[in-house]
Amino acid sequence: MQRVRKGDLVEVIAGKDKGKRGKVLRILSKNGRVVVERVALVKRHTKPNAQNQAQGGIIEKEGSVHLSNVMLIDPGSDKPTRVRIQMKDGVRHRVGKSGSMIEATK
Repeated sequence: MQRVRKGDLVEVIAGKDKGKRGKVLRILSKNGRVVVERVALVKRHTKPNAQNQAQGGIIEKEGSVHLSNVMLIDPGSDKPTRVRIQMKDGVRHRVGKSGSMIEATK
């Protein structure tokens, strides 16, 4: 079970975007990275193509951040927290430091 999932609210704890919060858009598990909404923005120069016939130019999109540089937001305390996995009735649950269950917000 992953500690951070798509749709979770996370805060960046290191790097140039330290302190920013956003929702996880994608997880790149092969590289151990996550794409967070409105964090680590990069500029991409694109030509007009079949999908964007009239659109071309410079597009800003989210880059990836290493998984170790983000921390899940605890819904109980609204602060970044470490996550542990707890078994309850044979089902694994993610639990924050405050003891509250963390569910993915979709």
